[in-house]
Amino acid sequence: MDRTDILIAGGGTAGLAAAAAFGSLGLRVTCVDPAPAEMPDGPDADLRTTAILQPGRKLLDQAGLWERLAPEATPLRVMRIVDARGRPVEREFDAGDLGDQPFGWNIPNLALKRALAERLAEMPEVTLLRGIGFAGRMAEVEDVVVTLSDGRKVSARLLVGADGRGSAVREACGIGVRTRRYGQKALVFAVTHDQPHGGVSTEVHASGGPFTLVPLPDHQGRPCSAVVWMTDGAEALRLKALPEGDFAEAVNARSAGIMGHLTPVGGRQAWPIVTQVADRITARRTALMAEAAHVVPPIGAQGLNMSLADLRVLIDLSAERPDEVGADGWLRDYARKREPDIRLRATGIDVLNRASIGGLGPLRALGLRAMHDVAPVRHALMRLGLGIG
Repeated sequence: MDRTDILIAGGGTAGLAAAAAFGSLGLRVTCVDPAPAEMPDGPDADLRTTAILQPGRKLLDQAGLWERLAPEATPLRVMRIVDARGRPVEREFDAGDLGDQPFGWNIPNLALKRALAERLAEMPEVTLLRGIGFAGRMAEVEDVVVTLSDGRKVSARLLVGADGRGSAVREACGIGVRTRRYGQKALVFAVTHDQPHGGVSTEVHASGGPFTLVPLPDHQGRPCSAVVWMTDGAEALRLKALPEGDFAEAVNARSAGIMGHLTPVGGRQAWPIVTQVADRITARRTALMAEAAHVVPPIGAQGLNMSLADLRVLIDLSAERPDEVGADGWLRDYARKREPDIRLRATGIDVLNRASIGGLGPLRALGLRAMHDVAPVRHALMRLGLGIG
């Protein structure tokens, strides 16, 4: 039987980041992922981007990853929110109010996964097995024996379930989930535009959900942004199928003129929107993290950054109490530190999304003014969003 310290189920962004972070502590790590090694290009490639907030960057830096990511990272210095219903209301939240660092950095998902894979390839502590998944577990007091999809068994001190919203690890532990569906999809694509983005990320709110532009590096000499357009699921699929000219017209009508004329470039993808929270995030010798533990709509750059917050706690506990990794008390402390924050953020994002769908009109505009125009409230909200004190 093979032995390791940490077995991570899931080779997406969160799972690979976890493998690098645990490996940087000198722990032996095995990461398994049923997906093939090749990253698809063309229409099947992941077009999404991820905003890494300040605390997430610190963690990735400690894991030896940030140096690889920095060339692909576009700073996010201002978060602009526009309520485009009725008389438009616009407010900007400037990272300069809190210090000299941006709120975060926007990185294409493919670049993020590529950098993670390259980092793991040079870490002798980490074994990455592609095309092999989690099949079952038998947890004892001292270890957990994990059965893999190829039949082999691996003994570990800790099993980390980072295998997505349909987590097989979570199911094997008998942990339920609470799911809220909105009938929405996120339409994901990129645009070039007339005006430089200047490091400003913009959420334009109207009926159906936010239309968010997130800065990217220039494309063919023109300013460029990633777009996440949340709307009714059927409408998202209709938009995705439009001819190029009709799609460009719909995009500009929805953008409220932000960044000037927008020209869609590249492909389009549609992703389902849900809120999903696991009933608990631990079982004997097992910890859930990332989308196995929580899924939220793409508002406020909380998704992967909540996952990195999970990882931050796991790594801190491992560094502080290396002999206790995976023990019952160690896992209780992980749950105690993370579960309240997960529920708080999932609830808050759910409220924001339902408000955006429901079209609260003047009430939403008043709320936006109240959040922004009182400086102590504005600063507290920015710190909460970043996950800093």
